[in-house]
Amino acid sequence: MAADDSKKKAAVAGLASILLVAAVIAVSVGSSKNGGDISSSGGDADDGSGGITTSTKAVEAICSPTSYKDTCEKSLADANTTDTKQLVEIAINVTVAKIAAAMKNSTLLQEAANDPSTKEAFKVCEDVLERAAADLRRSAGKVGAFDFTKADEIVADLRTWLSAVVTNQETCVDAFGNTTGDTGERMKKLLRTAREMSSNGLAMVTDISTIIGALQLGSLGSSRRLLSEAEEDDGFISRRLLQANTLSLTPNIVVAQDGSGDFKTVNEAVAMVKIGRETFTVIRVKAGVYNEYVSIPKGKNKVVMIGDGPEVTKITGNRSMAGGVPTFYTATVDVNSEDFIAQDMGFENTAGVEGHEAIALRVSGDKAILFNVRVDGNQDSLYADVYRQYYRNCTITGTVNFVIGNAVALFQDCTFIARKPSPGQDCVVTAHGRNDSNSNTAFVIQNGHITADPALLDAQPPVRSYLGRPWKEYSRTIIMHANIDGFVDPTGWSPWMGNIGLNTSYYGEYENTGPGSKLENRVTWPGIHKITTEIAQTWTGSVMYGGDAWITESGVLYNPNLKEA
Repeated sequence: MAADDSKKKAAVAGLASILLVAAVIAVSVGSSKNGGDISSSGGDADDGSGGITTSTKAVEAICSPTSYKDTCEKSLADANTTDTKQLVEIAINVTVAKIAAAMKNSTLLQEAANDPSTKEAFKVCEDVLERAAADLRRSAGKVGAFDFTKADEIVADLRTWLSAVVTNQETCVDAFGNTTGDTGERMKKLLRTAREMSSNGLAMVTDISTIIGALQLGSLGSSRRLLSEAEEDDGFISRRLLQANTLSLTPNIVVAQDGSGDFKTVNEAVAMVKIGRETFTVIRVKAGVYNEYVSIPKGKNKVVMIGDGPEVTKITGNRSMAGGVPTFYTATVDVNSEDFIAQDMGFENTAGVEGHEAIALRVSGDKAILFNVRVDGNQDSLYADVYRQYYRNCTITGTVNFVIGNAVALFQDCTFIARKPSPGQDCVVTAHGRNDSNSNTAFVIQNGHITADPALLDAQPPVRSYLGRPWKEYSRTIIMHANIDGFVDPTGWSPWMGNIGLNTSYYGEYENTGPGSKLENRVTWPGIHKITTEIAQTWTGSVMYGGDAWITESGVLYNPNLKEA
């Protein structure tokens, strides 16, 4: 067998154990030369030192680099094999079983049946934990069919999906925030093992390039490189920065309130989209105000929704947390499918400041693109929930945390308009929810404008306004080349609650302009970072996504680099 083949087989075994990526236990690369077992000898026999079996050694080897070693070893305690793939399958089953057990707990279900708020929280959990289990399974499949020529893309997928697993488990726990009693704490306890296993797997995926490098199979960093001057000079950038202002796609379905289309409501059009369709379904939504709640379900991928303009084609609703709806389900429009594109559309929640959390648009699907879209609301207007998202030439308005979520989201040439909040409230543009130090998620605002509505500027007493605050411990937001108006408090960033995230968050500003961009009086938390040109380059689209073909192939305006778009 050739040396390169041996290395590749060894790497596959290591990556399969990383699939404790998938399942989500972390992994060691202690594979044997034949690429099958982690142990140095096969079988499950006593090694003569008091009954320690080779399978036990295999489990210990797999669990040795994890953050939660005890959880890892206990989850595989009954494994009677040294085969990496079998251990992976066991780990997947254990993780998914832990999630299922939490949802089937008879005591909690009984309480949910008797308490409406707990019942609604369980509904959120059922939804997001089902997604977490699906992401675990597809992570397993991705690593099992690992293609070294697409290593960067695969690692980007794995980090994105596993970050979503961790986020969805957190969303389940958060759903109990407005319930009475200790139900939320008990759910957190039931999910502890699954959450720890997920975190272990995410940590190992983050280090996967080091593992590949150690096996001398090349670097996974190619997609994160910077463009050379030669590439820029010969037109490389112009080829990637597509100049199409519209998506030249022929509608499959036309929605028109006057009856001139196929349907009068957006929901009727979405109902016609087939699950599993591999080509785009283009829904043309003619001018009008559509009073309906639209949900694009998981599996209805590649939906393109094109309006006549964000001011004239608008979907509106008024669900709110104050009105008794869990925040996660207040969205006027929620997107749960992959490869969603919206253009020239408006999404609105009119619940007002008295509605508290009231989402206009929630995006919970991977590789979503929104171009020339307007999102209007107050608190939590845009919920950029999970996965990869790209926003271009969009306008987002709101009051408190009006861009919230834990996506890896890039906002290019977007306008953020702060509105007047309730008396006594501060105005906050972003609240990123990164809850694991190995997650690849961040909000990046590139170019664009951060400004305020006249009512906010005229408010007496003046309203304190901030660029963002840490919703979760590892919140991460970078603002570069943006124009920031003077309504922003000179300190820039605000705490969420006590000291949460002040030491562990990541906030940075780079070459912004406008009276609100001055850095002299910014807060000095450990989480505030100085952004150099080299660091700013790493937060461009060509780098942060780990592969941006899904954007470049769409024809939407996009700048993959640091230069002004």
